[in-house]
Amino acid sequence: MAIRVVVADDQEIVRTGLRMILDAQPGIEVVGEAADGRRAVELARRLRPDVCLFDIRMPDVDGIEATRSLAGPAVADPLAVVVITTFDLDEYVYAALRAGARGFLLKDAGTALLTQAVRAAAAGDALIAPAVTTRLLRAFAQAGPATPPRQPIDPLTDREEEVLVAVAAGRTNTEIAHELFISLSTVKTHIAALMAKLGTRNRVEVAMWAYETGRVRPSGRPDPSR
Repeated sequence: MAIRVVVADDQEIVRTGLRMILDAQPGIEVVGEAADGRRAVELARRLRPDVCLFDIRMPDVDGIEATRSLAGPAVADPLAVVVITTFDLDEYVYAALRAGARGFLLKDAGTALLTQAVRAAAAGDALIAPAVTTRLLRAFAQAGPATPPRQPIDPLTDREEEVLVAVAAGRTNTEIAHELFISLSTVKTHIAALMAKLGTRNRVEVAMWAYETGRVRPSGRPDPSR
């Protein structure tokens, strides 16, 4: 089955370009387009696509609010949203991820990264443009969480702590498997356990929790005192 995508951007030429790029990829199909956030939310709720690709700056309802409506903490059955924008601003990235986005890309990211982000979101993973990942997570660590991060009832195992640090460093499942000398299925099992214990819904939220609780320093290295 093809990955079904809804694209939302207020510029028709951008929507057309995104549709052409994605429809040209094997196993991906654009099933709907919207020129504003309100229409995007309505369309996504009706079509239930595998991935929503939203611009941030849209009329009526912006991409952040549209993301929150479809993927926010209060949504019982969230959709996968990837935010794509021209603006490389930390506050946009922060707001998008807080709203529940599974990815954040700049519009100059290129076909390969765009396709990778859509496939990752459809698979339940998350991808942030490499240009902003490290800077963003450092900002999370320096600013501190808006509310105290949730502490797991059941403590993390030593292996889960290792996987947590690797996720926070932006490693893929394959890279984690190679670094820790474990199978890919074992990595997925540990990440699923982490999300269940931490009450998170994707690996970006797992990484944010690692920084907010001091498991990882702003440098991206684990805290040796833990």
